[in-house]
Amino acid sequence: MSHDTETSSGNGLLSNKTFWLIVGIAIFVIVAFILPTPESLTQILDERGIDKKLVDWGVATGLEDAADKAMTVLGIIPMAVVFFATEAIPIGLTGVLMPILAYFLHLLPKGMIGKTFAGDAPLFLLGVLAMGVAVVDVGLHKRLAAWILGWTKGFYLPIFVLCISMAVIGSFISAHAMCAFMTPVMMAVYFGVIQSKSPNGEIEHDPNLAKFLLFTLCFALNVGGIGSPAAGGRNVIMMGYWQGYNVPMDFFTWMKYGFPLVPVMAVLVAVYMLVVFARKLKHKDLTPGLSAIKEENRKMGKMKYNEYVTFAMLVVVLLLWVFASGALGLGGPALLALLIPVIFRTTDWHKILNGISWDAWFMYCGALTMGALLKESGAALWLAQSVMGILGNLGMSQGFGLWVGLSSFSGLMTNFMSDAGTTALLGPIVIPMGIMSKVPGEPWASGMAVAFATSFAHFLIVGTPNNAIVYGLGTYPDTGERAIQPIDFVKYGFVLWLICLVAVWLLAFLGTFNFIGFPEGILETAQGVLHSGAEITAPAAGGH
Repeated sequence: MSHDTETSSGNGLLSNKTFWLIVGIAIFVIVAFILPTPESLTQILDERGIDKKLVDWGVATGLEDAADKAMTVLGIIPMAVVFFATEAIPIGLTGVLMPILAYFLHLLPKGMIGKTFAGDAPLFLLGVLAMGVAVVDVGLHKRLAAWILGWTKGFYLPIFVLCISMAVIGSFISAHAMCAFMTPVMMAVYFGVIQSKSPNGEIEHDPNLAKFLLFTLCFALNVGGIGSPAAGGRNVIMMGYWQGYNVPMDFFTWMKYGFPLVPVMAVLVAVYMLVVFARKLKHKDLTPGLSAIKEENRKMGKMKYNEYVTFAMLVVVLLLWVFASGALGLGGPALLALLIPVIFRTTDWHKILNGISWDAWFMYCGALTMGALLKESGAALWLAQSVMGILGNLGMSQGFGLWVGLSSFSGLMTNFMSDAGTTALLGPIVIPMGIMSKVPGEPWASGMAVAFATSFAHFLIVGTPNNAIVYGLGTYPDTGERAIQPIDFVKYGFVLWLICLVAVWLLAFLGTFNFIGFPEGILETAQGVLHSGAEITAPAAGGH
């Protein structure tokens, strides 16, 4: 059985785990303990009262110590990125390393560290991963594939249908849930293609085809996040900030600016993936895989008890996410995916436990701790204000230049911390900047520049649960080996991240912003609130 898979255990610099372990540790030591603390960092901690907060928490003894803690966090971040990308240590262990450092270096109160590692967002991802296991176990993913892709044939049509349908669906319901349902579908289509091309019974794998299908699914779901407020907490948070300045935006007004971009972004994803992978693929006809799924779907006959229960569970969880997430969060409904299959005896408990990718779960939990360290230490605020200062020096303090700068920085930040966390952090900074620029359409324009860009967490595996899910569930059906590696996100996601940003600059900033325009008077209303000195607070920031 030939796998011929590309993994980080092969030859080359990236396979040298010891080298990257030393590099990561060296970067941490240099930034955390050798480089001098910038005066601007100390000033921000003092002005914003972050040092007093850390002193009250018992984390720091004074301003200088608080600045040292922030520098320690600034050292942890690049080390974690190196470890996540190269797997210098197992990716789940890198996630565990984040709370370990927070505990032993006393960077956050003990109770807060525990909450970052086991809050609503980690439970949400745990439930979604369990949901994917349950859906696959009863075969419901094959019916889903037949419903969405069963009518397509060939190579190009299924890919464009996949991208457009996933981006549109991801604008209105949980993209993470769709990712969990569809990742096994992509691997089933892949395996059907491979089996049809292996007449002698010896499976000849095409690793690039597996990566192509998984990343196409993941990136299409990511870009759907700009379509409507229902696509993610980041959009709701930004709408809450506008409400605080007496310039609220409703659901359908958001859609006027964001949704027209969704199918265009989906097509861009499809074209990009085809350009990157087409020459590498051994098999360019998905028809055998789609036909195999349709045939299996036919043999399954009518839906059975276990499928009905699983489908009902999906509907219940989705409805609770839409209508009761304010009271129950996202994690509470998601955990039903661990309970319902066992209670109604559709999926065995041990099968769920064995099917969950704990590596991906620990990795994502560690990313949440990393985000909390950035936010609470003041390191993220210092980075944000430093970038804003650079934008001002470059003459990008208003209009198109400001929107480009804000979207670039927020798009970068969202690959390191949750999209909601990024929006909650930057909102209080960028909205006053937009208002003070006196450009008509502010603060809506600057706010959407940030919110749109936080959908593009393409190039780090920790950027969004979608990335963690395709990594965790994207395994070869015959061996269970992973089809993608963390470094693949950098290889295939970074250029797409740049393409998505440029597309937003052209389609939104120069397109819908001008074509649709902005209501008269919102700038003047927001200026009145800003000049009155009203206190603007953020809504609660959830996970990706």
